[in-house]
Amino acid sequence: MSSRYRVDYHLKEHRRDEFITWIKALVSTPFVLNTIESINNNNNNNTVNRYCEILQDIEMLIIDHINNPKSSKLSKLVPSIGKFFTVLPLVDAFKIQDNRRCISKRKFVAPSFNDIRQILNTAQLIALKDNLKLITFDGDITLYEDGNNLEGNSPILKYLLELLKMGVVIGIVTAAGYNQSNKYYERLFGLIDGIKESEELSLKQKENLLVIGGESNYLLRYNNEISGLQMESSKDWLLDEMKLWDDKEIERILSFGYGLLKEFTELLNINDKILIIVKERAVGIIPRDGIKLEREILEEIVLRIDKSLREKFQDSNINWCAFNGGRDVWIDIGDKSLGVRILQNFVNKEVGEIIINESNTLHVGDQFASLGNNDYASRTAAATAWVASPSETEILLNDLVDYMM
Repeated sequence: MSSRYRVDYHLKEHRRDEFITWIKALVSTPFVLNTIESINNNNNNNTVNRYCEILQDIEMLIIDHINNPKSSKLSKLVPSIGKFFTVLPLVDAFKIQDNRRCISKRKFVAPSFNDIRQILNTAQLIALKDNLKLITFDGDITLYEDGNNLEGNSPILKYLLELLKMGVVIGIVTAAGYNQSNKYYERLFGLIDGIKESEELSLKQKENLLVIGGESNYLLRYNNEISGLQMESSKDWLLDEMKLWDDKEIERILSFGYGLLKEFTELLNINDKILIIVKERAVGIIPRDGIKLEREILEEIVLRIDKSLREKFQDSNINWCAFNGGRDVWIDIGDKSLGVRILQNFVNKEVGEIIINESNTLHVGDQFASLGNNDYASRTAAATAWVASPSETEILLNDLVDYMM
């Protein structure tokens, strides 16, 4: 139990996805059967068929859950299961990923969490290829490396521009919260300049770039007149439930969060290594220059904060999220489910009809486990794809564009 893999596994047990873990256990059967067959048998059709039979059964369970979410078999097998907004063609997705990852040919390495995650991602892309209207992205570790920017040489840019050309609305839903548009330009200048300089995009398609900042606190849109992002007035996009939020209650949540950050950083002996940052709708800690905070410490702080805030404000109507940003910890007012819904409602309101909903929206992010991750909430507002790096996002978008053509 001393290997790094096992230490990391137990450290991140609270971040496991129960549905993926359940599928992983089911597909262990064909793997075990494959290992005991003759090593000289090069015909692995039986193994492929076994995997496909299991995944076909899971497809049917998902359809049953879509039709009967409260009484479905899947809800009993995986109690934490949420909504599915589309069917998932898992068999087709498995064949694609098996060709890349040689899952059915492996005799010593069982199907992994990442194998299942990629199969689910591919299935979701296939399901949405003919109906995608809105695609939203996290920023750090999804579009660009942690702490970096979306630059002009990013290989992701050509796919984003291609999606805009196809008429898809692109939304970037980031935790970065600024009340000035130039700050977002600094993070996204490669994409914004690419849109500005594009001769293939129509004026309407260019204005299909939207940005949500601070989880759900600021909305910006590409504006052709200024060739950049423009802040939209909150009266044009606030959701009805957000209009009921009390400013004093928000102040109490942030003040309490500030106290928790101060208490826990002192308790864990890092108070001299961090700075506490207070923003309009967020409070967090960042490391001082030259300091790298241990992941275990960040995890501990997030979990303590999450528990304390839930207990203190369990009756509050205000959404908030606490998350580990990789090098820092933040408490934000709002969450990404609201951010995605704001974009859906904003576009629908503009055209005067509901053209975008959960079943034709895809959110791509890197933080989807249930605690300490700010992409998790988006699962209630859209179909999702779980990536682990910008390079995975590049592959995912390449696949998506291919499927849509």
